[in-house]
Amino acid sequence: MSLVPSVDLSDFLSEDPKRKQKFINEIGKAFEEIGFVALSGHFLSEELVDTLYSEIKEFFDLPEDVKDGYQIEGIGGQRGYTSFGKEHAKGRKEGDLKEFWHFGQYVEDNDDLEKEYPANVMVKELPEFNKVGKETYKMLEKTARYVLRALALHLNLDEFYFDNYIKNGNSILRPIHYPPITSEPKNAVRAAAHGDINLITLLMGAHGKGLQVQNHDGEWVDAIARPDQLMINVGDMLSRLTNNKLLSTIHQVVNPPRELWGTSRYSVPFFMHPVSEMSLNCLDNCIDNEHPKLYTDITAGEFLHERLIDLGLIKK
Repeated sequence: MSLVPSVDLSDFLSEDPKRKQKFINEIGKAFEEIGFVALSGHFLSEELVDTLYSEIKEFFDLPEDVKDGYQIEGIGGQRGYTSFGKEHAKGRKEGDLKEFWHFGQYVEDNDDLEKEYPANVMVKELPEFNKVGKETYKMLEKTARYVLRALALHLNLDEFYFDNYIKNGNSILRPIHYPPITSEPKNAVRAAAHGDINLITLLMGAHGKGLQVQNHDGEWVDAIARPDQLMINVGDMLSRLTNNKLLSTIHQVVNPPRELWGTSRYSVPFFMHPVSEMSLNCLDNCIDNEHPKLYTDITAGEFLHERLIDLGLIKK
């Protein structure tokens, strides 16, 4: 049974001030206490979700040599394909038991950022793959924008505090395939315990057991969403910005019971990043005598670069 609270974005989007405040209070409390919520009322249609899963399954079923042709060297895995076992959690040497794809930002009205970000990679074998990926990216980005507006109000900031930072932000949509397990893993799991780098993560595909969240007592709790819900969690950037008022919670994807080793698992996280120059310096209103400043000053771009080195995706 999941202990992750559920919230409904339609409350925040309503014109009823009481419903809007209810959502702000609920998500604020959840992010302070456990760092995760299951969210309904988002902008993804059931049809779009079904189409996306169909496309990503077709991609991961392509021959290895075809997929490998979409690995782009020198960009830290920011676009295109990353092969099985290449990424590992911070502090671990064992590669995670997964392969994944990255869709990146579709820059609007900013030539400098368009040059800064790597181009999205087109999959010629699947004519609908990139179109569906872009539409999903846009709907998750829109959902994340409203979640961050609610969090800004919870933090006693202007409602639109994050808007300019996340417009054309360095966000990533990552379809993941955890392949069937064919032999006893040697100290490796599908995704080792980690915190996310970014502001917030919106996760599709947390409908069955596998995703676990670590609570304040150090216990691992199953985090299971309904099929119509997204699992949303605080990332390290937001935790840092709020001086740990909003918690970036450690989570993992564990291996299934042996009788289910022959099954694949798919999930699709959307990592909401700001533009690189956003300051992650702790907010003044999150620092006081009881909560001294915990972090040194840094920008989002500097922090991301440090963490990509930690994950093994960029070499020093």
